Order: sequence, then C-alpha cells, then structure tokens
Amino acid sequence: MNLEQVYKDANALLEGHFLLASGNHSARYLQSAKVLEYPSKASKLTDALAKLITDAGIEVDTVCAPALGGVLAGYELARSLDVRSIFVEKDGEGGMVLRRGFEITPGEKVIICEDIITTGGSALKAAQAIEALGGEVVAFASLANRGFCKRVGGAQEAKIECKLPADKPLFSLDDFTFEMYSPDECPLCKAGMGEAVKPGSKG
Repeated sequence: MNLEQVYKDANALLEGHFLLASGNHSARYLQSAKVLEYPSKASKLTDALAKLITDAGIEVDTVCAPALGGVLAGYELARSLDVRSIFVEKDGEGGMVLRRGFEITPGEKVIICEDIITTGGSALKAAQAIEALGGEVVAFASLANRGFCKRVGGAQEAKIECKLPADKPLFSLDDFTFEMYSPDECPLCKAGMGEAVKPGSKG
C-alpha cells in the first residue's frame, strides 16, 4: 500500500505554510480526517494496520484513542481487530482521563491508537490514563508515523523528541518525514508566505 498516494488522492497531504501542534512550522501537513471521512478507505487502512499487529503476535482486548484526532482511527482499528473501542479526553490539567462510562479491567490489554504519531505526546498521556486504571498498554499504533519514533519494520531510528516508551512497539503503515522549522528560523516566514495556519481540529 502506498500510504502517501492514499493521502494525496484524498487531498489530505497539504502543502503551504502550517503551524504544528509543537509550535514549529512546516511546508507539508497530513490531514487524516480527509482520508477517514470515507469508511471504505478507512477500513482498508486499519485492516492493513491490524494485520501488522496480529502478525507480530500482539494480544489485545481494547483499542483506546486520544480524542479528538484519534477517535475515528481507533474505532476502525478496533473493528479490524474485532475488539472494544474506547477513547480518553483532556482533563483540563494537561493530562487525559477516561469518561462517558468507559471502564478498564485490571490487566486489560490495550493498544493506544492515533491517526498520526508525531512525538507521541498525546498517545503517552492516553497510555498513562489507562495504566492508572490498571490496564496494560501493549503497543501503540497509527496510520502514519512522522518519523520521530521508530515503528516496527521501519528503517528510521527513534529521535530524541520521541516520547513513547522504548519497550512498547509502535505499529504504523509508513513514515512521513517532513522538514520542520522553529518560528524564528522558518524559511517560509522569511520568504513572505504569510502567517502559518493550523488546519487541524484546533485551527
């Protein structure tokens, strides 16, 4: 599967001047919602992701996603794996919490799923919320990996910015390595390309 082509076909690989969640700027942006708005496309992606997980022998009871960005990917991955789907939400204090009547059984094996893993900060907070309730996080998963963390089968090593634990595998369909710039050193700003925009759920 050519994941980059899937994103291009869905007009989900954007080019311009973008403000990332990290505060850095980039000339490219992945808008996974444009891929996931079509269930048939979403299911093909998560079926492929589920195969990577099952082929690795990972046992999983539940898929948990950080809201909002990971919810659709997490739900579809749970369908592909035929397990339960839940999600965590921000708690207002920088962490994440399980709400809406969702519960975790002690020892329950959970995969944390995002649409895209960049440094893994949100996924790590989701994992901490699950582990605080007695769940066992067995792996992390995403449709796309931005190249900061090492994925199973990937050629790139983890960078210092990666926040995911080294002892838990990350399953992803492909790596997308985009140049990122601090606002003070951004060549797009210096070239007069206008203010960086944030096309994600918070923008």
